[in-house]
Amino acid sequence: MPPEMLRTLPGYDPDVAKNRAQARAIMAKLGYGPDNRLAIKVSARNIVPTRDPAVLLIGQLKEIYIDGELEMVDTTNWYPKVLRKDFTVGMVASENGLDDPDQNFYENYACGAARNYGGYCNQEVDALIDRQSMEADPEKRRRLVWQIERKLVEDDARPVLFHPRAALCNQPWVKGMTQMVNGIYNGSRFEDVWLDK
Repeated sequence: MPPEMLRTLPGYDPDVAKNRAQARAIMAKLGYGPDNRLAIKVSARNIVPTRDPAVLLIGQLKEIYIDGELEMVDTTNWYPKVLRKDFTVGMVASENGLDDPDQNFYENYACGAARNYGGYCNQEVDALIDRQSMEADPEKRRRLVWQIERKLVEDDARPVLFHPRAALCNQPWVKGMTQMVNGIYNGSRFEDVWLDK
């Protein structure tokens, strides 16, 4: 979404102080403030890609009268907990294997999707997801995607808190790294890597 559109969404104005003032005003209307803070648990898998952003989120929430307590959950217990929807705020890292909106929308936001952990369901959004998927004109599809993104933000479907970036670059003479041996889950293992040069 272009910056001029993004800044019109709630909480996405580049003026952070203004966003926080608006958030504090919302909290005040709900009866919270510096002397009456909302206490919540922020659940996260006990791995760096979710733990660290959860800590950052807790720091940001303190600015708007919300005191988050970090609940670290072992990976073996994480997915059952999420599927039971046994969380108040759950830090989920959603990785996308494809650079295409279909993969993200159908997997994370469509009604009944397996990774739609919060249970968000909006038939209007599902219809837009289908329309953008079938749209052959790239510019029309882009505009439909922006419309979907706007609706997801307005519905507070699953707020995007950060966008990590990662890449792996290989030279053609480096062999054996095409399998998933190097990743965030298993460290860097090079026992099957060799140079062919």
